[in-house]
Amino acid sequence: MGMFGELPHAGADTADLGVLRFITAGSVDDGKSTLIGRLLHDTKAIFEDQLAAVTRASTKRGQDSVDLSLLTDGLEAEREQGITIDVAYRYFATPRRKFIIADTPGHEQYTRNMVTGASTADAAIILIDARKGVLTQTRRHTYIAHLLGVKHVIVAINKMDLVEHSQTVFDDIRASFLGFAMDLDIPDLRFIPMSALRGDMVVDRGEGLSWYSGETLLQLLESINVAYTADALAARFPVQLVVRPGAGSDFRGYAGRLESGVLSVGDSVVALPSGRNTTIKEIVFLDKKMPVAVAGDSVTLVLADEIDISRGDIIAASAHEPRVAKKIGARICWLSTDPPNAAGRFVLKHTTRSVKAKLASVNDRMDINTFVRQPLPASLAMNDIAHVTLSLAQPIFADTYAMNRITGSFILIDEATNQTVAAGMIEQT
Repeated sequence: MGMFGELPHAGADTADLGVLRFITAGSVDDGKSTLIGRLLHDTKAIFEDQLAAVTRASTKRGQDSVDLSLLTDGLEAEREQGITIDVAYRYFATPRRKFIIADTPGHEQYTRNMVTGASTADAAIILIDARKGVLTQTRRHTYIAHLLGVKHVIVAINKMDLVEHSQTVFDDIRASFLGFAMDLDIPDLRFIPMSALRGDMVVDRGEGLSWYSGETLLQLLESINVAYTADALAARFPVQLVVRPGAGSDFRGYAGRLESGVLSVGDSVVALPSGRNTTIKEIVFLDKKMPVAVAGDSVTLVLADEIDISRGDIIAASAHEPRVAKKIGARICWLSTDPPNAAGRFVLKHTTRSVKAKLASVNDRMDINTFVRQPLPASLAMNDIAHVTLSLAQPIFADTYAMNRITGSFILIDEATNQTVAAGMIEQT
């Protein structure tokens, strides 16, 4: 069966709930790859030849059963080292919705990979080994998921078969997790016991956890409501290209992707940085006129008035304009193996706009193992999370990250090397 093969299961509601993007995170050997392999296998989202190859590889290793972790650890280097070292995206579907999984490494030195995966995720599965309980990496992964605006967190207490399916162990780990997570105020936090190896409480209920009356992991993922996202936000349309067909045509349109909100013909909008107000005359998609565009649509807008607009400008809802900012306070994850350059000068890329930026100050660095902020660090190392102030040569048109994950985020590029050195989330404009 193909990657989007369907799996009927008892009581399934056939209503399509759209796509859910989720991230898996945990310490090394907590079973992330096995869990994802179990989801792919039990929802029949793998090809027969894939399963046959994994079966052969498991036999060569002397294993009595199929090692489902091999379905996700596709790189030979990963298999040889026994760890997952990059962000791997996997896909599967049920009759209710489609899923995109980002599997991220457990090692602390790969924090930046988790930031990459979590930045677009709707939900996070935090795995905990039932034998080990809450570890430093558990706290770190939970904090990063919260920092990146992930509102739905499922704490999956795995390997319950190795602690005799003990409800007491589950309850103790749950209490320990809540002891530090309560301060994060995660909007939707759930706990589930499971055995990814045996398949208990992943797709099927299994037999070992009869004391747990809650939903399986798949049922939880199917039920997560992400309707609050992009469509409900204020309209933001960063301009990618000015469309002018050529001599003899007076057509002038602005091509781009509607990153958030809804725009309809006749809506009042403002063009920034000019500040000029106008209305939408036409919305064009593949040479067809459309009455409305919703978040995620790539369209061309034609405005009622002629305004000087170029790539990097933004068209926004008049009633809910973004802030025009030349100085921002932001939380960044430093991605580079080198510290910030001595001059502190970078290119800041925000939506379709690139501006020169200076690192005015590094205000604090978060110890993500203890959640303690260390003021005024001397420098930054790879994977550090810090609050900084940036001064910009030209303005950007931004929201806070808490309001809009697209117009509230940016990357920093080193001017000299052209390497991306930081990912940022705007907190103040």
